[in-house]
Amino acid sequence: MHITITTPLYYVNDKPHLGSTYTTIACDAFARYHRLIGNKVEFITGVDEHGQKIQRTAESKNIKPIEHCDSISKEYQDLWSQWFISNDHFVRTTSHQHIDLVERFFKKVNDNGDIRIGNQKGWYCVGCEEYKEVKANNNSPECPIHLTMLEWRDEENLFFCLSKYQKEIEKLVSDSSFIQPSTRRNEIINFVSKGLKDFSISRINVKWGIPVPGYKGHTFYVWFDALLGYISALSDNQQNIILEKGKLKGWPNAIHVIGKDILRFHAVYWPAMLMSAGLDIPQKVFGHGFLTREGLKMGKSLGNVLDPKELLDKYGDEPLRWFLLSDIKFGQDGDFQQKRFIELVNNDLANTIGNLLNRTLNMSRKWFNNSIPTDIDYNNDNELKVLAKSIINDSLVYYENLSFKEVCQLLIKLSSASNLYLNDKQPWKLIKDNNRIGEVSQYIYNVLESCRIIALLINPILPKISQEILRQLGYKNILNEWKDELKWGRLKEGTKLPIPKPILNRIE
Repeated sequence: MHITITTPLYYVNDKPHLGSTYTTIACDAFARYHRLIGNKVEFITGVDEHGQKIQRTAESKNIKPIEHCDSISKEYQDLWSQWFISNDHFVRTTSHQHIDLVERFFKKVNDNGDIRIGNQKGWYCVGCEEYKEVKANNNSPECPIHLTMLEWRDEENLFFCLSKYQKEIEKLVSDSSFIQPSTRRNEIINFVSKGLKDFSISRINVKWGIPVPGYKGHTFYVWFDALLGYISALSDNQQNIILEKGKLKGWPNAIHVIGKDILRFHAVYWPAMLMSAGLDIPQKVFGHGFLTREGLKMGKSLGNVLDPKELLDKYGDEPLRWFLLSDIKFGQDGDFQQKRFIELVNNDLANTIGNLLNRTLNMSRKWFNNSIPTDIDYNNDNELKVLAKSIINDSLVYYENLSFKEVCQLLIKLSSASNLYLNDKQPWKLIKDNNRIGEVSQYIYNVLESCRIIALLINPILPKISQEILRQLGYKNILNEWKDELKWGRLKEGTKLPIPKPILNRIE
């Protein structure tokens, strides 16, 4: 199967923050999982580079907008490389390829009779690049997100005839598989039920944007422009393919992973635009929650913004990946707490998984000639084998639904059960009896095989630690046969074991 997975195209008004890193890490884990089960993945991320906010930011620095965009875009690309993100495409909406596609797409929609000219009045947030609903008689409203004064606008705009697609969008958002989690779907259903209104797709007096062909002084509204980045990423310099339905690789089998604040654009406006152009709609839109820090919303004014580059330099990528995906239920809001982060990483990775591997490898090396012992009773089930089978099946279901926290909990469950198994069997006592060496061999094998299963299942979330565990087990797995490798009993007896070392140093 060919599948497309996308992050939002991040707005380049400022350098990357932990929120955008969180979304990208989640998409990376999801993309890695799909590659492991044999799917052809198009993992898209990138940046949204147009709009008045970018224009003003560049002016405040006394530089050209493209210079600002080049700088921030490079920061994103460098950061994703340092975070070991496995994206296949990085979109820039200032690229010639993207601009050409936007113009072609607009012509298709315009030819379909879905563009009209009108007047737009209302309170506008430059930070959100969006008109806001304001109560009557409020003459100095603020943006609830940016806490800055809104600007009054009264200008000629081009409008997309969204109201024309009321019935189609109602049917789409009522489908339980399209918007996830369900709490987000309910929000959109409520929004759509109030009646869809045509939305503005152009601005005037905004120089930093893509000019609208045939409409002097108009540039495309940043959201009409940016959403098309998901398509331009797949076009491979053959823009005409968007005019031929069904020939776009990885489409419509696409999953958009976004922050909940931009759900309406992706779940309502975007599908209607695609319908107008005669293209299939994406498979799913997943709106996740926000990150806070120690219970407080992060913001420059509070001085509590978490810089992902600083966190990476201090702790490394995999401890942070584990915390963000194991402690926060994906889809809900989450809080970054320094103390909890350190405790969770130390307890889960260094102690529960790391110590299990280390102690068992040492016993195996000491008692079985530096090798994997024999699986004496390989045809029969044992308690760890039964548990592992159950956890494998459940983990695959959870990965499909982006339920990363639940996968992590299952891996800790298997690790903890394996530690308890060792404590219960006490092989260090049985080894003293020559008549029970076979039992010891079986017990050690079972625990090492559990470690192998843990390493394989953890790979989408912690690819480096996964490979290190497998290396210490002397196991050369074939990742493109991942599902088959998850079968119990693949560790080969007699495989020489290297000297074990901690898979992760404790964070002090």
